[in-house]
Amino acid sequence: MSYQIDHNALTNPKLEPIRAGFGRGLKAAGATNDKIVALCADLTESTQMHLFRDEFPDRFIEIGIAEQNLVTVASGLARAGKTPFVSSYAAFSPGRNWEQIRTTIALNNQPVKVIGSHAGVSVGPDGATHQMLEDIALMRVLPNMVVIVPGDSVEAEKATRAIAENGQPSYLRLAREKSPVFSTEESPFEIGTAYVLREGHDVSLLGTGAMSYQLLKAASLLAEMGVDAEVVHVPTVKPLDESVILASVRKTGRVVTAEEAQIKGGFGGAIAELLSEQLPTPLKRIGMQDRFGESGAPNELLDYFGLTAEKMIDNIAKFVRDTPQYHREY
Repeated sequence: MSYQIDHNALTNPKLEPIRAGFGRGLKAAGATNDKIVALCADLTESTQMHLFRDEFPDRFIEIGIAEQNLVTVASGLARAGKTPFVSSYAAFSPGRNWEQIRTTIALNNQPVKVIGSHAGVSVGPDGATHQMLEDIALMRVLPNMVVIVPGDSVEAEKATRAIAENGQPSYLRLAREKSPVFSTEESPFEIGTAYVLREGHDVSLLGTGAMSYQLLKAASLLAEMGVDAEVVHVPTVKPLDESVILASVRKTGRVVTAEEAQIKGGFGGAIAELLSEQLPTPLKRIGMQDRFGESGAPNELLDYFGLTAEKMIDNIAKFVRDTPQYHREY
């Protein structure tokens, strides 16, 4: 499916927090579906749920700092026919209440939408306790759960409206800091679909969340080094778009994944599982390497952990130089 990119994004990108798109999307979804209700754990402004609260106060519930109660109440509301959205920092939801999500939402297949805000190391000075890195792994392992990591605020708005109507338990992962907006209002978004942002033949760069922008920028820098990289944006981690991903890998014979999360069990783990079962291919995973984050400025931390385009390119170029292209017939 053709994906329109903001052509100014690589040189002069607009910056906006991804969570801002969620706030707009929830308000818009609420205007068209009166079954949508919103519940928050005392972080209404931080998670951008205040836009819904101010527009639909009768459909908003402030639970307080009680994340386990947050999702169990939401599950009950879903059982009663509502479409609940629940929001908190990802460190607390799903970090603190995973068992309740598992038992009351996923097990019962209730269409609760869990919004994990302030995820990843770009939370910054809040440090390792608040830098949720394990949530992709935690949520994608749950049966029935849809897992979406939008690439920017524009896509987050579309994803919010999509999960409002999908009738399934869903997890939406959001970042705190402003990040580049590379998509446009015309760019497509469908749950379960991946998008080729740039075509190439030497290596497939698969990204999710804001890392897709970093890979797009890295591909431009790699081209100057003689590496022709294909960039595939994978906003839906579960279910994976196997056809688009495998088609890219069959062409390039090498794969690099990037995520602002633990590579073990996360997005990189999902791609490793797919390739090992259907198309064994050399894979390099970029992300958090089995460690916690640290306190620091967001951009400083992304650079420190090798999650910027500038820090990725040497590793990717070396991987391409050292690794033969593999194909099924091998």
